[in-house]
Amino acid sequence: MSYKIMRVAVFFDLPTNTKAERRAATQFRKFLLDDGFDMLQYSVYTRLCPNRDVAEKHMMRVKRHAPDSGSVRLLYLTEHQFTHMYVIVGEKTVQEKNVPAGQLAFF
Repeated sequence: MSYKIMRVAVFFDLPTNTKAERRAATQFRKFLLDDGFDMLQYSVYTRLCPNRDVAEKHMMRVKRHAPDSGSVRLLYLTEHQFTHMYVIVGEKTVQEKNVPAGQLAFF
């Protein structure tokens, strides 16, 4: 088992036209937060994982909890790749500012 720190990024665009669709979207966002994901942007969530095996476990959990409609995408990034992200407009989140590159955060 490799111990390269990974980030799992989830990107989604879910329909919210009906009450049932809004409920499904809210439940999906709540699942992501409960599963340890942090909101990077409104429909972009990331989770820090100690290795690829753990990242794949969370990918399977996202697949099980994803709504039936809309678009949900997942991307694996190394922590090194994630820390080289450019913020063009706005600023880094509080979590990104408080955790130096390469350091795990425990909450």
